Amino acid sequence: MAVGWLTVLKSVPWAEVISNAPAVAEGARKLWKAVARKSAPDKVASDAADSQANTAGERTALETRTIALENAVTELREQMLASSELIKTLAEQNAQLVRHIETNRVRMLWLGALTAVAVIVAVTALYLGR
Repeated sequence: MAVGWLTVLKSVPWAEVISNAPAVAEGARKLWKAVARKSAPDKVASDAADSQANTAGERTALETRTIALENAVTELREQMLASSELIKTLAEQNAQLVRHIETNRVRMLWLGALTAVAVIVAVTALYLGR
């Protein structure tokens, strides 16, 4: 079973994965910006309608816009915190994965060395047994 995992790990182009990580992050950033732009026009249209209110209701329209903007800022902060928590969790999982891979690499080296010793002992026993 370990040989299967070793084959899989060897077949992964790690240099390409590491070199493409910034491009993946940039793609995620562009996706986030695209999604943010799609939801913005609805709020802009409602804000424009509020700004065209008559002078008597102008103060109420400004208060309404201020409350809406405060709510939007609060929502964005919550999203930012959730995103930061997700990034932190992913970074921790990545560090754990790297530690586990390194541990498995060391175990494989030890297993290879023990196997080599066992083969040498077996060949020596067969040679001396004749």
